[in-house]
Amino acid sequence: MGYIQQLRRHVGSQPLIMVGAGVINIDEDGRVLMILRTDNGCWGLPGGALEPGETLEDTARRELTEETGLSAGGLELLTVLSGPDFFYRYPNGDEVHNVIALFVADEVTGVEQPCGIEATEVCRFHLSALPDNLDPIDSLSINAYLELQPPGPAH
Repeated sequence: MGYIQQLRRHVGSQPLIMVGAGVINIDEDGRVLMILRTDNGCWGLPGGALEPGETLEDTARRELTEETGLSAGGLELLTVLSGPDFFYRYPNGDEVHNVIALFVADEVTGVEQPCGIEATEVCRFHLSALPDNLDPIDSLSINAYLELQPPGPAH
C-alpha cells in the first residue's frame, strides 16, 4: 500500500497536497507516450505520487516502469506545475491539490507493456492528434511542455 493510500485511511476523501512526477517522452516521429488510466478511463502521461524517501526523479523512473514497462535513460526536469488548475477530484471522490515535477525522458528502452493495475493500454499519439478523452491534468502538462520547448526537434 502506497503512502497516499495510507493517508486516505485516516483522512478519507478530504483534499491532500500530492507531490508527484510526470514523464513526457516524444519519439522520433513526434508522438507522445501515453497510458490509458484505470482510475478515470482517460489517456494520460506516465506518472504518479512521490513515496517517502524517493527523489522526484526516482518517482518519475518508477512510475514510467510500473505503468509502461519502459525504463528511462536521461531525464530532464522541464518544470514544476501547481496551483488552482491542478486541483483534481477522482471518480471515487478523493480530492488532491497536485504539485507535479514534469520530466522529459530523452530515451526510453524496453517493451511497452501496460501494468493492468494503473494502465490498461500504452500508446503513442502525435501531439497534433491527441485523444479526446485526455486526462485534464495531463492536458495541462502537455500544454506546458509545448510552451516551454525551444523551436526545433522535439526531445
